[in-house]
Amino acid sequence: MTYETVDLYRYYNVTLPHSEGAGMMISCSSDLRREVKPKIRPAMLIFPGGGYEFLSEREKEPIALRFMAAGFHAFMLSYSLKPFSYPAQLTEAAMAIRYIREHADMLHIDPEHIAAIGFSAGGHLCGTLATCFDDECVTKLFPEKEACRPDAVVLSYPVISSDPAIAHMGSIDNFCAKDPALKRRFSLETRVTERSSPAFLWHTANDDDVPVQNSLRFAAAYTEKKVPYELHVFDHGVHGSSLCSDEVYDENSANIDPHNAHWLDLAIEWLRGRGFRPRTI
Repeated sequence: MTYETVDLYRYYNVTLPHSEGAGMMISCSSDLRREVKPKIRPAMLIFPGGGYEFLSEREKEPIALRFMAAGFHAFMLSYSLKPFSYPAQLTEAAMAIRYIREHADMLHIDPEHIAAIGFSAGGHLCGTLATCFDDECVTKLFPEKEACRPDAVVLSYPVISSDPAIAHMGSIDNFCAKDPALKRRFSLETRVTERSSPAFLWHTANDDDVPVQNSLRFAAAYTEKKVPYELHVFDHGVHGSSLCSDEVYDENSANIDPHNAHWLDLAIEWLRGRGFRPRTI
């Protein structure tokens, strides 16, 4: 397995608005060329959660390794955190998708099958890219806005709404700098259009941190706009459960849940049904 770190700000000659560290994308790939014919692979860009305050380790490399095993070329993005807010995170997400698509030939990636996955606040960023890929902060850099649109997204217990009744206000406040206008603008159930990326969503019914109504409202908006999606609601489980396995929890943790762990296989099956599969060159 090989790793490569790309400084997206430097590559696109964009002024870094704050301290070093954000805008770094880590590419993870396997090299089996001596034993297996080269393949064109789908790509998966990972946005870990953490309330826009930190990046959860259990939602980074463990996720990348599982998607690599499923035939994807995996990427992880270190996006901006509090106190930095919009447009930094959306700009970084757009640069990441654009970079992957620009370098599809070099990376042996199918440029028409580039997906993204986000967890919790990372799900908000992923969902923002899926619905607001034509935002002014993106088109200012990349007038060809479609190049920054994921071909599909996987949203894991995502932060979606700024409605105080169901919002994870810490994430919303951090992304929007507590600006009421931005909070309304990036309540994602209001931003779905016919061009939004197809979505796979999963949540738990008793999520105490990000209520399941976030995913339900997003799914309802997808239904209204007739955008393809699949939604799975598990009847119990903690927020931030990632793979729900002993890969990300101590072996005796109550957070290990073999039933909920099926979300990953379901997501991969859904993606493969949409053409996200490796093929021999």
